[in-house]
Amino acid sequence: MQTVLSAVLIDVPQAAAIWLALIAVVATTVAVLVLRPGGVGVDVARRIREAALPSTLERAEEDRDRERYAAEVAVAAERAVTTAQRHRAEWLAAQDEVEAAWQAYQDVEADVQRLSVAAALPLPRTVRTPAEYADRERFLHRTALDAYWRRELSVEQLSDVFAHRNGWDPRRHPVEQELFLRRAVLANLQERHRTAQERERAAWQAAELAVAAAGSLRQEAFAATEPAPESEHSLLPGVDPVEVTAPVLPAAPVARGRAAVPAF
Repeated sequence: MQTVLSAVLIDVPQAAAIWLALIAVVATTVAVLVLRPGGVGVDVARRIREAALPSTLERAEEDRDRERYAAEVAVAAERAVTTAQRHRAEWLAAQDEVEAAWQAYQDVEADVQRLSVAAALPLPRTVRTPAEYADRERFLHRTALDAYWRRELSVEQLSDVFAHRNGWDPRRHPVEQELFLRRAVLANLQERHRTAQERERAAWQAAELAVAAAGSLRQEAFAATEPAPESEHSLLPGVDPVEVTAPVLPAAPVARGRAAVPAF
């Protein structure tokens, strides 16, 4: 009995050493799997990501859809550029019309000042006969008609001249008639300048909107040609996708003038 017990006690240290060696090997293996790059957790995440990614056919279909969308946006952008160019040309023409109307107004205003000084002087007396009144009437009609063909009088004003209403009196002295005519022309040109300013302002706003729309479509067309980046963070378990927002830039002041609307 003592001999058997002695034999067993002799084998116990060897068995303990074997168990300790096995435990050390297992611990080392687990540590290597956990700590090495691309460990078990990353491998699981990679498999989940691969399972969530679209297949080859789905990717091809998405590429075709993206190319078709990019082509459509590119066509829309080119049309928007053409529209912006047309609106810019209309705005420049309206601006030229404003400048021309203002120059014409200044010229007539100078004539009114000159005639006002002349009318303030004593007018020469003439014999008021039917022939004199007929000459004065012909002078009024002729000068008014000339002003109409120069687009200085409107059709309504010319009608008032021949109807002798709204202050048009053919019996006045020719100097007084010309002064009254130039004042009517001045009022007409002032209204024309105001109307031209309104058209120029509307054309400028339309050109600004058209340029902004063309720029947005160009950016959209450029972005549509770029492949959509694949987000890895959204496919990892327990990790929320990172939201990336563009910074909000302050609005730049809009300058008025020919350089305000850029040309394409």
